[in-house]
Amino acid sequence: MSDKPNLDILLCAPRGFCAGVDRAIQIVDLALKKYGAPVYVRHEIVHNKYVVDGLRAKGAIFVEELDEIPEGTEAPVIFSAHGVAKSVPAEARHRNMFHLDATCPLVTKVHVEAQRHAEQGHDIILIGHKGHPEVIGTMGQLPPGSITLIETVEDAEAFEPRDPDNLALVTQTTLSVDDTSAIVLVLRSRFPSIAIPKKEDICYATTNRQEAVKVVAPQVDAMIVVGAPNSSNSMRLVEVGERAGCPISVLVQRADDIDWSLFANIGSLGITAGASAPEALVEEVIDAFAERFAVKVEIAVTAEENIAFNIPRILRELEAAGSR
Repeated sequence: MSDKPNLDILLCAPRGFCAGVDRAIQIVDLALKKYGAPVYVRHEIVHNKYVVDGLRAKGAIFVEELDEIPEGTEAPVIFSAHGVAKSVPAEARHRNMFHLDATCPLVTKVHVEAQRHAEQGHDIILIGHKGHPEVIGTMGQLPPGSITLIETVEDAEAFEPRDPDNLALVTQTTLSVDDTSAIVLVLRSRFPSIAIPKKEDICYATTNRQEAVKVVAPQVDAMIVVGAPNSSNSMRLVEVGERAGCPISVLVQRADDIDWSLFANIGSLGITAGASAPEALVEEVIDAFAERFAVKVEIAVTAEENIAFNIPRILRELEAAGSR
């Protein structure tokens, strides 16, 4: 009989990789197979150190700006899943760089929406977090001053548009569903004619992972979100856990980051992972708890996901060969 304390682990499902992240990583992997190392990637392909380090070991070189790439390089340049401003591919073309776009199709959808609203003469509001790569990319689809960024309910209450009857709204894809709804509520009450997306801009994976945490968090003594501190969707999961009534909701990048003093007296634990965190890191965390506790793992399924996105045509032949 084990002398370890019992621990019931409730594992959120869905969790971890979304279709956009999976596609972006595939693009880097397949580019390395097709063209060989090095392959340059502008910004972290996804916000996860484990993933980035793994790709770096295979020959990917990560840069923040294209001017870090040597002149005359023939190596492919890949744009991250978060999307880029229009000026970035324009610069790549100017420098005759061969580039591949790993932007998540759901982010591209927001870019297209913003451009369509601009063509219709709307003043555009973007709900998002200042400085996040996705926000920079979306705002960079249009000339400076075309999009106003709103981060909070207070921003929405203070916003004074040029034309209150000619507004349109888009959002970052990885926001808190509840926080965004509160901001939208303020904007709609102040500007009833504002054009709202017909289909939610917050992506399905962000929404599903937050809903899973809302179900699991009230049932457990503590909640762990496996993810990176610069991952917006992962940080939102921590916030959702706290708001759902779980007193200990923390982010860990991997098992070595666990502060064991927080978990000394728990009998139940919820675990989820942000959309850019691989399942290997979830398993690593469970194994770490199994060394200290007699664990029993149950899976809490709140949604099914079967979405997949196509990769660029130039890499599809390799993808098909790899799947045989």
